Formats: sequence, C-alpha cells, structure tokens
Amino acid sequence: MAEDKKAKKGDKSDDDKLKAEKPGANDAAENAENAAEGEAAAAPRFTRKKIILLAVLVVALLAALGGGAYYMGFLDKIFPPKKPSCENVQPGDKNYAACAALNANKSSSAPGVFIKIPPMIVNLNASSNIPRFLKVELEIEVPDDAAKSALEDVMPRVIDQFQMYLRELRLSDLRGSAGIYRMKIELLSRVRAAAPDVKITDVLFQEILVQ
Repeated sequence: MAEDKKAKKGDKSDDDKLKAEKPGANDAAENAENAAEGEAAAAPRFTRKKIILLAVLVVALLAALGGGAYYMGFLDKIFPPKKPSCENVQPGDKNYAACAALNANKSSSAPGVFIKIPPMIVNLNASSNIPRFLKVELEIEVPDDAAKSALEDVMPRVIDQFQMYLRELRLSDLRGSAGIYRMKIELLSRVRAAAPDVKITDVLFQEILVQ
C-alpha cells in the first residue's frame, strides 16, 4: 500500500511538471507568432523596384498620350508646326507632300497680277538620235502692278534662266505629276533668282507639250 501511494504521488508530480512546462511552450510559440506578424506588418508595401517600375509606366503613358495629341493636331496652338522650306524640293524629300499642299493653297488664294511669258520651245536632252521638243507656255503671278512693272524690266534675264534650265531636261524628267511639279519649283526658283527684289507669288503652266 505504501508503494502504491508513492507511485501515485510520483505520477502526480510528473503530471504537474508537464502542466508547468506546457504553458511556457505555448507562450514561446505565441511570442514567435506575434513577432512574425509584427515583422510582416512593419515590412514596406512598396519596394524601390516597384516604385521605379510604376514611375516608368506613368512616364511612358504620359509620353504616349502627348505624342498622340500632337499627332492629331490638338497641340498646334501651343506648338505650331514649322513651315517647310520648299525651295529646290525634290520628289521623295520629306517636305515634298507638305510643299505640294502649300503650293495648292497659294494657288487657291485670291489672285494677284499675271504676266504672260512668250511660248518657249526647246530641244530636250535626249540620249537617242531622235530629236524631242518641249513647248511650254507660262504665266508668272506677282502681288501688284508695281511688282509687275519691276519684273518686266528684267524679263530678258528671266527668260534666259528659263531657257537654260529647260534645255537640260530629259524626257524622263517630265514623267508624271512629280516631274511637272519639280519643273514648276525649279522655274519658280530661277525667276526669283533673276529678280531678287521682286516678290514672286507663283509660276503657272498654261501649256506643256512634248513632241
């Protein structure tokens, strides 16, 4: 009986030890869990890489929107487009289409004073033995009578410039609307060079005949 009491007493003390150890273990686990939650809460939501990526995306979006607005013409009042230089422009140049549109707008504006040039017939620069001829009838447009009088004073110089240019043309230079427009630009450039003090509005074709 004494031994049974001692065994029961020993078992009871072991149970008390286990009960005493379990609360401590539970507290340690709870403390570790709370510490992990605290570290997770303290960690920043946005890292540096995420901030940089977000900034790049915002800049790219703004650039795309601005480029689209400029292309559609919404920013023309703020950034007016530059007028292209149309002197000696050639087909294929980046300003060719813009110069053609600009010239069409000038032609449709209110007319000035016109000076008729006598018909010019020249031999084309042909590679074959068959002679080819070009006949051109022109009118030069100036803004007023004063400019007309000043241009008529140097008309022999203007016709000389025209003749020298036309005689260098080849048949291939006159093919298509691009060739005719190039000839128009060249003639306009030469009349302005022959009369630099006179404002020349345009050179207009009345007849172009190739034989």
